[in-house]
Amino acid sequence: MHSPSASRRQFCSSALLAAGLFAAPRTLRAAGSAPEVIIGEGEYKYRVNHAFAQLPEPWSWQTTHNVALDSNGNLYVIHEGRRDLKDHPSIFVFSPEGKLIRAFGSHFQGGGHGIEVRREGSEEFLYVAGYQQVKAFAKMTLTGETVWYQKAPMESGRYADGENTSTEPSWNRRGFLPTNFAFLDDGGFLLADGYGAFVIHRFDKDGKWVSCFGGAGEGEGTFATAHGLWVDQRPGREPSIVVTDRAHNTLQIFSMEGVYQSTLTGFGLPANIDTLGNLMLVPELRSRVSLLNEKNEVVASLGAAPERLDQIKNLRGQPDQWVDGQFVHPHDACFAPNGDIFVAEWVATGRVTKLERI
Repeated sequence: MHSPSASRRQFCSSALLAAGLFAAPRTLRAAGSAPEVIIGEGEYKYRVNHAFAQLPEPWSWQTTHNVALDSNGNLYVIHEGRRDLKDHPSIFVFSPEGKLIRAFGSHFQGGGHGIEVRREGSEEFLYVAGYQQVKAFAKMTLTGETVWYQKAPMESGRYADGENTSTEPSWNRRGFLPTNFAFLDDGGFLLADGYGAFVIHRFDKDGKWVSCFGGAGEGEGTFATAHGLWVDQRPGREPSIVVTDRAHNTLQIFSMEGVYQSTLTGFGLPANIDTLGNLMLVPELRSRVSLLNEKNEVVASLGAAPERLDQIKNLRGQPDQWVDGQFVHPHDACFAPNGDIFVAEWVATGRVTKLERI
């Protein structure tokens, strides 16, 4: 990848205001219809549906975390869940119209976090990561059957004794609390240990540990919460690994061998990454979803209202205080092939928003 150091993200409020990137949501209403909320500007305008994924009884959201789409347009949503609700599913699947079509994954209940869909030959699979007391990651079919299920890779030398059998959260740099995945062209994959050792693990196509890089530190190859990651293969760029160094409010960029290259600054607790065409999608817990072009320049800032997080205590737990067209805590987001965006937020009651590109 061409080094992006010369084009680092300059997140200046005045520049964004001048470009119209912080434009307020617009509410439109046709005669006899419900109000329609539009966010974004220029080429990047979206119709907002905050209520896309609704759960029927007896299920309920317990802090939505991540989202992924299969090739049929079905949306997979994983929520954290509660440890005491062992029979409650942690993964819900919605049709392209937003109808619940199946639910499974109760063994991730209480720690559901990362979820991705991957095509392998003629079949698609789910890769699922659980933190808190789950402390495991798995490969599953799209209907919930487990292909393999793994705990901490002790061969990495990064973990305390017993961490591969423990079911108690270990919020330290010798603990294992995995968060998200990225996929490699050779069939292998990367796994971020975002809340434990702050490392990025590499596994082969059979799920066997190969190597790792990173660890706790002040940046430039080390992390403070290596929460999300993606393999950036946008046209015109050298393939690279992008890691959200969340507590440092940055993205770090690495070669495909895991060698540090550069840092993009100016984010608000970036949580994960996705790409489509020349665009990079960055959900940020500080109340916005950002779109970057192939030069890693911001082209849209969607739903941004970070000042409300400071003004309203525990906004995540007060749905009556949420404003249509504004986000609270975007935790994950993914593109649909047509450019629509799905956003899962880290909010107590759960929320999954569809942004329909206009």
